Amino acid sequence: MTIVSAQQPLKHYIWGEKCDGWSLVDQPDLQVKQERMPPHTAESEHYHLKARQFFYILSGTAVFETAEGRIGVGAGQGLEIAPGIKHRIKNESEAELLFFLCSQPTTINDRYETR
Repeated sequence: MTIVSAQQPLKHYIWGEKCDGWSLVDQPDLQVKQERMPPHTAESEHYHLKARQFFYILSGTAVFETAEGRIGVGAGQGLEIAPGIKHRIKNESEAELLFFLCSQPTTINDRYETR
């Protein structure tokens, strides 16, 4: 067993518009990441055929865009995204956004851009 954190992750990576990610669990059946989005950043719209995702906001406010519309999610709240749902997360605020992202199974080779 290995203790992990953002300071000691399995892996650190940069994504999107200068966003950070830290892999905490990286198994074929489960991924857990901590991610950070600076103010006024966004990811591209996409979907996953297999992976179900759960976003839990640690600090800041996330805006999710889906076919159902825009959903604001604040610190201490979470949002589940089912497989096949087109989505993207945005940080429209002046504050940093920090969240956990759990995916089951892994999103490796299961991310499809829509634009």
